[in-house]
Amino acid sequence: MKLFRLAILGFSTCLHLPVISNAQNAVSQVWVADNGNGTYKNPVVNADYSDPDAIRVGDDYYMISSSFTHMPGLPILHSKDLVNWSLIGHVLNRQAPFDHFSKVQHGGGVWAPSIRYHNNEFYIYSPDPDFGIYVIKAKNILGPWPEPVLVAAGKGLIDPCPLWDDNGKAYLVHAYAGSRAGIKSVITVREMSPDGTKTLDEGVLVFDGHDADPTLEGPKFYKRNGYYYILAPAGGVSTGWQLALRSKNVYGPYERKVVMDQGKSPVNGPHQGAWVDTKTGEHWFLHFQDKEAYGRVVHLQPMKWVNDWPVIGVDKDGDGKGEPVMEYKKPNVGT
Repeated sequence: MKLFRLAILGFSTCLHLPVISNAQNAVSQVWVADNGNGTYKNPVVNADYSDPDAIRVGDDYYMISSSFTHMPGLPILHSKDLVNWSLIGHVLNRQAPFDHFSKVQHGGGVWAPSIRYHNNEFYIYSPDPDFGIYVIKAKNILGPWPEPVLVAAGKGLIDPCPLWDDNGKAYLVHAYAGSRAGIKSVITVREMSPDGTKTLDEGVLVFDGHDADPTLEGPKFYKRNGYYYILAPAGGVSTGWQLALRSKNVYGPYERKVVMDQGKSPVNGPHQGAWVDTKTGEHWFLHFQDKEAYGRVVHLQPMKWVNDWPVIGVDKDGDGKGEPVMEYKKPNVGT
């Protein structure tokens, strides 16, 4: 699921470094997503930022991604318009558990994380497939970030995302790594302590994707108009689709709908990402595309709500699901 694809470019302090071709002794064109005329082109981040999650806080947008065993880890990107992004820091200077990662490791570390802003603090939930789910929180996005706190211990617990409900209760949704847990394609919801630092139970399996949605993973948790929503990809990193699950009860049962797939676009397997809104009431979705040796690049898709279901991308044929856009009007962020 989480294959090693971290390119040096993706963790450079500059997202758009020129590339020199030895064969031609020429400098390539720098990729710029902003077309300068009120439109943008995808990918908005043409570098390896796997498993992105994002939030809006006021006028600012923040995005994080997987970093696996690379340090510094958990990169933080910032944008004012969802199109132009800058790397502004990292959350981790070392990877917990520290004794284990004092030696070179491969295939573990930070898999798909999530970021939320709650009670004037930034919360980042970071899974390690071999040890469990951690949380790191800070009042300032630039830190200082304390050492990670283990929220739920266990092998194969991955892709966590929190939700603070209207009644003050906190929940955590997560998936499973089949290579460690022995199961996959299912999603569990657990109750957490209100401060989000520990789970209170073993959770409830709320959706099984084995029949129609194999390799279901990367769930992101939201609430809107009385519905609980889990947005999650299925079908595999390079070939899958984006799924929406919804229920009036946090523990289900959840209805299912495919809300984006490749369609006739060149964007294969539009994979996991994040729903964000603007102050002007627009809705957008950031997700990655697996481009093999070129890494997992980040795309920005328009999003709308139809009958309390999200439609991500553009629904060209009226079938109720969108397909990715390559160029589109820039978000109206209200500035």
